[in-house]
Amino acid sequence: RGYLQMESIMKIQAAVTHAQGADFAIEEVTLSGPKANEVLVRIVATGVCHTDAVGRDLGVSPYPIVLGHEGSGVVEQVGENVTSLAPGDHVVMSFAHCGQCENCLTGHPTVCSRFNELNFGGRMDDHTCRLHQGDTDVHTFFGQSSFGSHVVAHERNVVKVDKEVDLALLGPLGCGIQTGAGTVLNRLKPDFGTSIAIYGCGAVGLSAIMAAKIAGCQQIFAVDVHQNRLDLARELGATHAFNGKEVDVVDEIRKVSGGGVHYAVESTGVPPVVRQSMHALRPLGVVAIVGVTPEMNIDVHNDLMAEGKSMIGVIEGDSVPRVFIPKLVEFYKAGKFPFDKLVKFYSFDQINEAFEASANGSVVKPILKLA
Repeated sequence: RGYLQMESIMKIQAAVTHAQGADFAIEEVTLSGPKANEVLVRIVATGVCHTDAVGRDLGVSPYPIVLGHEGSGVVEQVGENVTSLAPGDHVVMSFAHCGQCENCLTGHPTVCSRFNELNFGGRMDDHTCRLHQGDTDVHTFFGQSSFGSHVVAHERNVVKVDKEVDLALLGPLGCGIQTGAGTVLNRLKPDFGTSIAIYGCGAVGLSAIMAAKIAGCQQIFAVDVHQNRLDLARELGATHAFNGKEVDVVDEIRKVSGGGVHYAVESTGVPPVVRQSMHALRPLGVVAIVGVTPEMNIDVHNDLMAEGKSMIGVIEGDSVPRVFIPKLVEFYKAGKFPFDKLVKFYSFDQINEAFEASANGSVVKPILKLA
């Protein structure tokens, strides 16, 4: 896929979202070249994530916009002051963060003080738009907008990865897979031989299951309402799998675990399931909430305080992407993190079909191939 480059402006193909809820339309867009501390990346592939559907349908970002935030590709050009990357590097892109606030400086960029602005505000951290159609600004998503043939991103949220691994596979490590695995390995940090329950067996939940196996959890409970996903959960390391439509999940988990699990990851965002995740904990148990959950009521005394339980929110697996993503790649190479079993590839022009497959649950993690 060629492009024109004149005065650091290039013409690219991108899937543009023009209005809330509109289908993706692949169109020509102009992209400004990298400024200081930024890189130009040719996109090879990009994951399809629920957060992209939120960006399309819920109006969390300004329109028109090029969505996409699980991009993988090859560095083509670097701006001034870039020291960690060079042309030809294989990279995965993750969330944007400022690198300067207290949370960024203490290893928690997932709760950067500018997180919402930089990822959902539609502009780069210098407040400019790099994408345009004529005189119209086209907004950026997660500091990358990977539903395009090329992107410009800050080197902070670009991660160099091993060239031995299929680059087209790696994009989802930038968000969904890092969220599930990181919630277990970076935040919950389960003790060896403990028990954990994972609610929802999509990309996030299944990644949490693989991470729990790596961590040495003795009992790993998978909960979903789709039997095919429960079967995959067993294949990836779950020791028990319960269909929420068929059994009383809380009773079953308490019975098998001897009174409740030590840890839980809740990825569904469904209020009754969130309650299950609390009720199936043993005293002093911890549940990490990673699903986008609406307003709901909980009985603080009986659900949490009376048994010393904890409920915590975790964003992006509390990961430092440039440290964590290469570790996941190493585990994948060693056969201990087989996330390739979650994916199905689509061509870029099948983007609307890929989103439909994600929405109806027929595919856990669609990946769009652009090159």
